[in-house]
Amino acid sequence: MSDLKKYIAKRKARDPEFAKDYETGYQEFKIGVMLKMAREEAGLTQEQLAEKLKTKKSAISRIENHAEDIKLSTLEKIAQALGKTLRVEVA
Repeated sequence: MSDLKKYIAKRKARDPEFAKDYETGYQEFKIGVMLKMAREEAGLTQEQLAEKLKTKKSAISRIENHAEDIKLSTLEKIAQALGKTLRVEVA
């Protein structure tokens, strides 16, 4: 187990508030990271993606850094602009 995983396990054990919010926060962070990676793989800057979506660079930055409560329709538009398809899975 990595040092980070050990730290998270210990922190969850001693801090119920951290434990409660950890998974939600992690999932929101993960979505933003996935979107950033897809944008970079497509060879686009935030500015270029913003142009394709008819929005501002700051909106793209906000999505990549704070993807909480992002609409599926927004995810679909981003996927299309990146030449990708959106796949949602409930497991």
